[in-house]
Amino acid sequence: MRRRHSSRLAAGVTLLALLSGAGVADASGQSGVATDGALFLLLPVGARAVGMGQAAVATTSGSEAAWWNPAGLARLESYEAAIHHSQTFLATGDAVSVILPFSLLGVVGLSANLLNYGEQEVGVDESGSLGTILPRSFVYAATYGTPIGPRVSAGITYKIVQLRVDCTGACPNLPALSAATSALDFGMQYDLGPISPITIGASVRNLGLRFQVKDREQADPLPTRMQVGVLYRVPPIAELRETEIRLAGDLVDKLRVRAPSGRVGMEVIYQTRYSFRAGYVLEEGGGPAIGGGFLAGGLMIDIARVMGGFYAEAGEPPVHLSLRYQF
Repeated sequence: MRRRHSSRLAAGVTLLALLSGAGVADASGQSGVATDGALFLLLPVGARAVGMGQAAVATTSGSEAAWWNPAGLARLESYEAAIHHSQTFLATGDAVSVILPFSLLGVVGLSANLLNYGEQEVGVDESGSLGTILPRSFVYAATYGTPIGPRVSAGITYKIVQLRVDCTGACPNLPALSAATSALDFGMQYDLGPISPITIGASVRNLGLRFQVKDREQADPLPTRMQVGVLYRVPPIAELRETEIRLAGDLVDKLRVRAPSGRVGMEVIYQTRYSFRAGYVLEEGGGPAIGGGFLAGGLMIDIARVMGGFYAEAGEPPVHLSLRYQF
């Protein structure tokens, strides 16, 4: 009995280490041991971006852009309410967003992302008493995007980041954990317009104060990432009437660029209502993804599934579902 409880305790401690980033393989794909905290900030949000292999920095994908490149909101003209759901072996995620465009002020987005890592039973003493921990992370975001002339878009997001581990029952062998910090995302997009059917995008995400889990000595830097990419809109093909094809490619690395990893994706849109997506994350632990979507009036439904890589091999392949309503 004691061995079973101690294994549960070890599982709980391992989960806390994963969430805080201590001694965990770098989720961005760079080799080595992670020194970053708050690695949950690297988990993708939005079925459209996931279906395109996370090559999302040059796209304008509605509320999803708040999590990839805030400049992608700058030219939206419709109000939008959305929920982006994800299910992986690590966590269940729900991100909600409200996008508010103003003709003179630009576009404002308000978002919140909750990741629930599931209850973990932990043994606490030789008598067999059990405690249950509930680890969760929260990200609250305010985004502002604005056009600069006819071709340039810019955006910024301010985020409050929090990790909480609550306990029911007796948990004396697990330290109480509550950590919070703030971060900024910056982004720009440039549309080459009549010169070429290409949009160039760049963003810097999670730039902020260290993530202090317990004390100052254990504070870790946030997983700051720079992402640059292009979106190519394939010219109309006579044999494929009412069909749009878009190709995207991104490079991602830390601010000190050493070994950037790639993402590639494709989106095919038929009659502006039906879409198919495929992509690939070109890094260790990455892999292929597929997705699709359907537009009915103002309601957009997108779904994506990751077919390989670290998260798919560890359990059920991750599934992402996005419901967006524009009005």
